[in-house]
Amino acid sequence: MVSRPEYAAAHLSAVGPSSRGLRMADLTVDLDRSSPVPLYFQVSRQIEAAIESGELAPGDRLENEISLADRWGLSRPTMRRAIEELVGKGLLVRRRGIGTQVVHGRVKRRMELSSLFDDLSRSGQTPSTQVLTRELVPAPGHVAERLGVQAGIEVLHLERLRLARDEPLAVMRNWLPVDLAEALADKALESRGLYELIRATGVHLRIATQRIGARGASAAEARLLRLRKGSPLLTMERTTYDGSGRAVELGSHAYRAETYSIEMTVVER
Repeated sequence: MVSRPEYAAAHLSAVGPSSRGLRMADLTVDLDRSSPVPLYFQVSRQIEAAIESGELAPGDRLENEISLADRWGLSRPTMRRAIEELVGKGLLVRRRGIGTQVVHGRVKRRMELSSLFDDLSRSGQTPSTQVLTRELVPAPGHVAERLGVQAGIEVLHLERLRLARDEPLAVMRNWLPVDLAEALADKALESRGLYELIRATGVHLRIATQRIGARGASAAEARLLRLRKGSPLLTMERTTYDGSGRAVELGSHAYRAETYSIEMTVVER
């Protein structure tokens, strides 16, 4: 048991799943008992920082709340509230027969013209991509309207599964003008972000319109994202324009809701 000085350091033990071997991660957690900041909040913020930095990886299991409370000299309600904060943020999940487990470092995206690949790379996560579909198709009516082309004209259709640290994060569908097809080969899409590849062709991405929504996962999406059918997904539909005002991309993406958030700045007019 940790003694109760005004300022104490404790350690969090995390046991990794058998597929990665038994892994013990000793995380130093500093508790300032003289601070007006509640202890549960200090604990939850420091565990959250460990998850986002990768010190605690997806799949790592925490000790049970009673053991952690005893180890750190905390009350069980305090420890329980700290864990509940992280469960509510989608960083931890309680699974029957397994215990409390790290899910993911939540991906935070600012309202700017960037790709998910870029955002994951900047946040220190390791993005990877599986190209599910790459084909030339006649543009459906809603796609033609958003891209500003005639219905039925040939466009490039992409469907990809984006992963972070080998965990599925998003299913991404895109429609683009056919003149970009050569630059968007399967191998390039697997290792680089879509916007990086488009910019490499000399296209200047200037502005986009974007709509955020939510819905339940279809059977196909649930299978790809390792969810139950009907699980909540965060959706984004975006049309991106170049410097001349030409639409160069229509994207329709679906994200696992517990791993994704959007940040924006709101200004009074």
